[in-house]
Amino acid sequence: MGLVARTLERVKPSPTMAITNKARELKAAGFDVIGLGAGEPDFDTPDNIKQAAIEAIKAGHTKYTAVDGIPELKRAISEKFERENGLAYKPSEITVGAGGKQVLYNALLATLDPGDEAIIPSPYWVSYPDIVLLAGAEPVIVETKVEDGFKLKPEGLAKAITPRTKWFIFNSPSNPTGAAYTRDEIKSLTDVLLKHERVWVLSDDIYEHLVYDGFKFTTPAQVEPRLKDRTLTLNGVSKAYSMTGWRIGYGGGPEPLIKAIATLQSQSTSNPSSISQWAAVEALQGPQGFLKEWVKSFQERRDLVVSMLNQAKGIHCPKPEGAFYVYPSCAGTIGKSTREGKKIGNDEDFATLLLEEEGVAVVHGAAFGLSPFFRISYATGIEALEEACRRIQRFCANLA
Repeated sequence: MGLVARTLERVKPSPTMAITNKARELKAAGFDVIGLGAGEPDFDTPDNIKQAAIEAIKAGHTKYTAVDGIPELKRAISEKFERENGLAYKPSEITVGAGGKQVLYNALLATLDPGDEAIIPSPYWVSYPDIVLLAGAEPVIVETKVEDGFKLKPEGLAKAITPRTKWFIFNSPSNPTGAAYTRDEIKSLTDVLLKHERVWVLSDDIYEHLVYDGFKFTTPAQVEPRLKDRTLTLNGVSKAYSMTGWRIGYGGGPEPLIKAIATLQSQSTSNPSSISQWAAVEALQGPQGFLKEWVKSFQERRDLVVSMLNQAKGIHCPKPEGAFYVYPSCAGTIGKSTREGKKIGNDEDFATLLLEEEGVAVVHGAAFGLSPFFRISYATGIEALEEACRRIQRFCANLA
């Protein structure tokens, strides 16, 4: 009898965290490394939000709270859903967790049984399939195509649904591609889902506010209200408010699902940080003007990275609609060799050799379920991005 449970044999450590940790180790060892692996804004948390946390500490809000969120935060979330998404959720239909990942984890662990299936379009955020596997269920991966903008087509969704399908996991704007679905594109998917009453929808909207070129964000329960009673609309403060370390995510959904999530959370972490919850109240209710400047900055970075990568030999980089990632193809480098004679056989080789030879850390596409691509996070300073792209151009130019 081994120490580690057999369940963990079904999953692997997060590849994005692995590349980030490797880049940090190389930096600590004195190497000049530019890390483009982490999905984390480089902006500081706004001062009014930090001050709200300080005031919460001074006021003594440092004790246990309700398992799935203080009433004040649930009210702020409810108002946010109504104001920004046209969705009406009562406090009893809202859950708050220690980050969006915990809300996602709780929802899937609370609802999936062995033999159940969850449909996940690829490329996907690395944690989706592994959490499904941890629940004892099976991820059903449906590949998207670069020529379709990495967006799932309705016929692909319809074909993937079986009598065992429990969830459809949807992410727009997407990690890792930055692809964002228009209202019409979402409607084409919800039309399919309306025909399958047993299939639930988990809509991960964490990058909602990070969209460019006038793109209009919508979410499935907003586009098709008849799906609201079997949809969990997931969001959080990590990306839009640069609060990754504060660990506050939330979701709105039917009360029976929210109760099940609370039951699971009560026996795992219990409540999220009380101080972070009060900071999140301020994030959702306080001034939102800074977002416009942040989005403008991200869009400028996106345009720079797309332009420079498309000047690298063997690289093709589509222009995404949102988030802070690009997902370029490195197909044109496969089969080539570096100056040291090391051959690039796949996108993982590309990422490994790029880090070793030029000190640029990216995440290989296989980690997200679609090759031969790699992901770059442009949530870092413009000078670092320019230098990283120059190094990528040089790396590709030197391939034989």
